[in-house]
Amino acid sequence: MNSVHDNEVISYEVNLKNEYIVVHTENRDEAVKIKFYNVMAHLFEDHLCGSILLDITDYEINRFVDESKEIFEKHKPYGWPISYESIDELKEVLIQGQYKCYIISSSYGFNGWVLAKELSITKGKE
Repeated sequence: MNSVHDNEVISYEVNLKNEYIVVHTENRDEAVKIKFYNVMAHLFEDHLCGSILLDITDYEINRFVDESKEIFEKHKPYGWPISYESIDELKEVLIQGQYKCYIISSSYGFNGWVLAKELSITKGKE
């Protein structure tokens, strides 16, 4: 996988119907596209012009859901990220569905997480 370290976030697109997210970045005048496939949910924070990425890492699903329980419980009445009865059921759906938790960390600005099945990072413009 290509590195995203020190990439500047230029823009991003969330396609709910087709379940993907694309984050357009640049590193030393080279375009780098970060694409998440089969997205169930995401949370992005601190959107700033000039945001600089540090890394994208996989995070263990059980641990992530336990640590994020408050946000899931807050949005549960709205069916987000899915309709479920208990936190254990949510974990089971994520694990059985082979979802991964991708944590986006930054040096400055844009950060968050994505629950998706796959991630690709490609250089160059399409």
